[in-house]
Amino acid sequence: MPAKRFSISQSLIVLVISLFSLSCLFPFIMVISGSLSTENDIINYGYTIWPKHVTFDSYRILLLGSNRIIDAYGISILVTVAGTILSVFVTSMGAYVMARRSFKYRNILSVYVIITMLFNGGLVPWYIICVHYLNLKDTLWALILPMLANAFNMFLIRNFMNSIPEEINESAKMDGAGEFKIFYRLIMPLSLPVLATVGLFVALSYWNDWFLGLMFVDKQELQPLQLLLRTLVSNVEFLKSSSNASAMQRISAQIPSESIKMALTVVTIGPIVFLYPFLQRYFVKGLMVGAVKG
Repeated sequence: MPAKRFSISQSLIVLVISLFSLSCLFPFIMVISGSLSTENDIINYGYTIWPKHVTFDSYRILLLGSNRIIDAYGISILVTVAGTILSVFVTSMGAYVMARRSFKYRNILSVYVIITMLFNGGLVPWYIICVHYLNLKDTLWALILPMLANAFNMFLIRNFMNSIPEEINESAKMDGAGEFKIFYRLIMPLSLPVLATVGLFVALSYWNDWFLGLMFVDKQELQPLQLLLRTLVSNVEFLKSSSNASAMQRISAQIPSESIKMALTVVTIGPIVFLYPFLQRYFVKGLMVGAVKG
C-alpha cells in the first residue's frame, strides 16, 4: 500500500500548527528561566529564554519552609481529587435531571440554574451561611463544598446528554433498571468525554483556588498550597517595600522576589501539566459536543 503523500496546503497547515505549538512553549520556558535567574538579571535584562547567570536561590528559599509546602501540597491534592470527583458526580446528576425529557419540571429547574449564573446573594450572606449554618470554619469541607456545583458545567453536561437517544433510558426501564442505575451504568459511561472535560475544568478551579482558604481556614495545617504561596509572596513584597529600618532594607535587597514568583509558578503548575495529557483526547470532543448540541 503506497504511503500517503501530503499536499502543499496540508504541509503548510502542519508547519503553521507546529510553529504555533512551539510558540506556546515560550512563556513556560521563560517562567522556568526566570525562576533560575538572579534578581539583577531580571531587572536589567527582563525575562529571557535562557538565564544569563543560573542560580537556585529561589528554590532554596522555598525549601526553607519545605515541611509546610509538602503539607500544603497534600491538602491541595486531597481537595482537588475529592472535590473533582464529588463535583463531577453532583453536577452530572443535576444535568441528567434537566436532560430527561420525561421530567416535566426540567424547564423550571433549568431557569433556576440560569438565575444562579446571573445573580448571587453577596459575600456576607454566603459567608454567614457557610460559617454559622454549615459550620465549615477550619474544615476541609470548606475548601470543597462552596465550589461543588457549577451552573455552566451543568449546562455543558446537559447539552451532551441531550444527544444521547432517549430510547436507551426506555429500554433500560423495561429491563427493570431504576433512574440511578440508568444514570450510573449507562449515561455516565456514554458521557465520558464531557465528564473528562468538565473534570479538567473543576480540577483547575480547585487546584488554583486560594480564596476559600483565605475566607474559612485559620489553621496552618489546613492551608492549601495556593494560599500558602500567596502568603509567602505577600511577605516578600512587604519586605521589599518596607523602608522603616536599614536592616530590613538589607534583608529585602537579598530576596529575589521576581524569581521567587516564577519558582512558585513552576511548583504549582506541575500536577496540572501532568494531568492534561491524560484528558486531552476527551477535551475537544467533550467541549464541542457539549457546547453545540442541546
